[in-house]
Amino acid sequence: MQIVAFDFGTKKIGVAVGQTSTYTSSPLQIILNKDNKVNWNEIMILLNEWKPDLIIVGKPLNMDGTDSDIMKKVEKFYIKLKSIYDAEFEYIDERLTTFEARQILEEKNVEKVDANAAKILIDNWFSLNNE
Repeated sequence: MQIVAFDFGTKKIGVAVGQTSTYTSSPLQIILNKDNKVNWNEIMILLNEWKPDLIIVGKPLNMDGTDSDIMKKVEKFYIKLKSIYDAEFEYIDERLTTFEARQILEEKNVEKVDANAAKILIDNWFSLNNE
C-alpha cells in the first residue's frame, strides 16, 4: 500500500511517502502555502503522481492530549483532502515529531525538518499497525 503523510503548517506542509510492502518511508518535499492559503494545486499534482492508498495527517495535540490551537485549520485541511481525493485517511498523533526530526538531522534546516516530521508520522503509523 502506498502512503503519503502531511505535516500541516500554515506556511508550509511537510510531505513524506511510504510503502507497506517494504515498510520504508522517505521525506519527499515541502509544499509552500501562499498567503496562508493551502497550495491545493501542488497537493493535487503530488497525489496524482504518487496515487496513495492511505493518507496520514499529523494531529497536532498539546502534551496533555488536548487539541492544539492549530487543530481547527488541520481539520479543515483533512476534510478538504477527503473531498478531493479517494483514499483511506487517518490522523496520527504528531506530538514531538518536529523535535524528533531536528534531533535526527542535528541541524536547523527547516525544509528538511518538516519533510522528516512527515516521515516520522509514517514510521509511527508502521509501529502502531505492526503490533
